[in-house]
Amino acid sequence: MKQHEAVIKIMEESGGFATLGFLNQNVFKIKKCDWKTKTPFASIRRIVQDERFFFKIKPGLWALKSYKNKLPLEIFPTNIVSKNEQEEFNHSYYQGLLVEIGKLKKYEAFIPSQDKNKKFLGKTLGEVSSQENYYQFGYDHIIRKAKTIDVCWFNVRKMPSVLFEVEHSADIQNSLLKFVELQDFNTNFFIVADKVRKNEYIGKLSLSAFVPIKSRVQFMDYDKLSEWHTKTFEIVSLENNFNIQI
Repeated sequence: MKQHEAVIKIMEESGGFATLGFLNQNVFKIKKCDWKTKTPFASIRRIVQDERFFFKIKPGLWALKSYKNKLPLEIFPTNIVSKNEQEEFNHSYYQGLLVEIGKLKKYEAFIPSQDKNKKFLGKTLGEVSSQENYYQFGYDHIIRKAKTIDVCWFNVRKMPSVLFEVEHSADIQNSLLKFVELQDFNTNFFIVADKVRKNEYIGKLSLSAFVPIKSRVQFMDYDKLSEWHTKTFEIVSLENNFNIQI
């Protein structure tokens, strides 16, 4: 079996689409394909860019051309999908990437309860996120605020370690206000948004109200997030191949 055929097979088995991270994790399980290269992950990135077989849907997500008319609407929205629905699909996609990264990095990843039924790559966010009750790490009013944050990573001590707000179109200032409420915890904060919103983010963060958290907030655009997702799967795949236990 040729290398591009192995990629096609994995995509077909997952419904005609896959993230680069998913491909990195599963393509090498096909024993009939020989990957005699020192850079197999780079080979996969090159293969999915072959326009004869594949097309890019959004950062980190690729699909088979032969499945273009059969993909679920949340994967490849058509003109019949409203702008609001498309924004919701994009929002839940990036939430899902953050959940998967967190779990690979040994965190428990929580999302707001109202988001659990939203679609993510053929599943729901509830299926890929942590299912336990939200940890009671502080006063009730702080917990209520934390529960509205798009993705929360908890460490082994059940404390919030990294918090993410995905801002596809909403006001970035509202997310920063949530982070201010959690400033007393040893937590890192991220705003995840399209790169065109970075100047808006910088302007909001410069307000005096956000001085206490300014050094702890970072901006991550969608391309960087998808790259982080892909690289995290690469690292885990290598660790598994070498039987590295951390």
